Amino acid sequence: MNERLPYLREKTSKLTTSPGVYQMKDKNGHIIYIGKAKNLKNRVTSYFCKSPDHTPKVAKMVEQVYDYDFIVTDTEYEALVLECSMIKQNSPKYNILLKDDKGYCYIKISDEPYPRITAEMQKKGGGTYLGPYTSAYVAKQAVEEANRVFALPVCRRKFPQEIGKGRPCLNHHIKKCMGVCTGCISQEDYVKTVNEAVMYIRDGSTQSVEELTEKMNAAAEEMEFELAARLRDRINAIKRAADNQKIIADGMPDTDVIAAAVNGDQVCAAVIMYRNGRLTDRAEFFLGSGETGGEGGNIIEDFILQYYGVGKEIPREVMTEDIPENSELIEKLLRERCGHAVRLVCPKIGRGARLVALAKANAGEYLSIRIGRTGKEIIALEELAKALGLPEPPEYIESYDISNLGSESMVSGMVVFENGRPLKKAYKKFAIKRVQIQNDVASMAEVLERRFLHYLDPDDTDEGFATLPDLILLDGGKGQVNAVAPVLERLGIDVPLFGMVKDNRHRTRAIATSGGEISITESKAAFMLLTRIQDEVHRFSITFQRAKHKKEQYSLELTKIKGIGDKKAQKLLMKFKTKTELKKASPDEIARIAGVNSDIARQVYELIQGMK
Repeated sequence: MNERLPYLREKTSKLTTSPGVYQMKDKNGHIIYIGKAKNLKNRVTSYFCKSPDHTPKVAKMVEQVYDYDFIVTDTEYEALVLECSMIKQNSPKYNILLKDDKGYCYIKISDEPYPRITAEMQKKGGGTYLGPYTSAYVAKQAVEEANRVFALPVCRRKFPQEIGKGRPCLNHHIKKCMGVCTGCISQEDYVKTVNEAVMYIRDGSTQSVEELTEKMNAAAEEMEFELAARLRDRINAIKRAADNQKIIADGMPDTDVIAAAVNGDQVCAAVIMYRNGRLTDRAEFFLGSGETGGEGGNIIEDFILQYYGVGKEIPREVMTEDIPENSELIEKLLRERCGHAVRLVCPKIGRGARLVALAKANAGEYLSIRIGRTGKEIIALEELAKALGLPEPPEYIESYDISNLGSESMVSGMVVFENGRPLKKAYKKFAIKRVQIQNDVASMAEVLERRFLHYLDPDDTDEGFATLPDLILLDGGKGQVNAVAPVLERLGIDVPLFGMVKDNRHRTRAIATSGGEISITESKAAFMLLTRIQDEVHRFSITFQRAKHKKEQYSLELTKIKGIGDKKAQKLLMKFKTKTELKKASPDEIARIAGVNSDIARQVYELIQGMK
């Protein structure tokens, strides 16, 4: 709790309603956050109100605010420009700070009789270097494409020392290598081919095809048909490579595609750059220290404003997964910076949607390296949050299922998924106690009530009950949701609650709310995650139900012996939890645990040994 809140609220009550920029400061006077506002009073008041609805990131920032300053502007656009300038000057802790971990990469043409083309992170040794390239991805892709198109060797053999020694590798047999090792290529022809490959990397496919076509025609006129055929094949390979490179970008204006991946406090943005219909570069950025998120959580808007700083190349089109709230103002600002029109677009279908998905996948994979999760898990949680209208991806998910055999062996299982993966140490089992006949809806209400009574009990030391989930998923439809929602409300538990609806093949079909259903089939990653969760909670619950049913069957068998009632049978089953342990128990142990004489213990022992 911030002790300065009364002072900050009093100060904010007198604030102007004009547009402007505000600077949040800590007790040392350091600026920790800078924001813009169309209405300064409304915006700043939202931070210090008595019933805030902040994300954890914003709440953490508010706790550290000691005071704030502000600057009034005439228009919201002026506030936007001033905010960008002040963030760049001060780099506040809680604003997005672009951190690009990648360095430079070079393309090396080695200095040896038979040169090789490789991608290198640093200039090492002799040779010719192209670059630097800001994207290692693009440099490596260019090298791989050139080596493939011109059938250059990528093996570790040394030439000319190993020419004629040993059999050629598989690449030669499948026509991916010209076969220098066989001795069929002269050094002169090889060097010419390498020079053509370098020209292809430098100038692109169009100019390479034009020059090679001239050489092919000249060779044909000189009746050098073998050379002309090799050049023809090389031209065709270049054209195929070029087509593959621009297959989803043909005819597109110069475009940057931007998407972000979020996992808890970690955020990564990816930019994929297309120029002249080709992917030319790629970059990924971590946004601040994980405590950032921008005003209103608009990550994409804050990223665009800082990424396209003064001097940065700005394309004519920027594709994003979400259109920023102030898109018109941002387009105006970018237009003034670059001198030409800029469009912000959010494609939902077709080629653009595929490019945005590609950028998001890149952001997810890059972030996954940092946090130890797969890119698919990160994207699945984001898609799930978006489909369910959650403010942030749910890190801690609890799911419940009821399993029974009629009105017997009624149980429930609780499984936990943390950051998209099962957290088995937090799983819980519940035997239904209050509901006497089969009623899945009433049983679900009982289980959730008992679970959160554990959470609310200050004397309960079970770590599995101590965490408040970000999302609750019930195996069932709106009937289960409507039964559990009043229980959570009565206990004061504010957690998003949904049901998982199955089709007639027991597959996840939709998400149930208290009033209807939400289709999730279009969100592939979210659909796969929900299917995993539903399958896991069903497996866990039915396994518990079967085990409990077997115990009840054992208990019924034991009570057939005179002198063994329900309580004594339960004592034995509680002590010896499995059939194997029960069979290993000696008559003396049975007598001691059940509290019976040796004759009854012997009868129990013989019955147990005869059980299958």
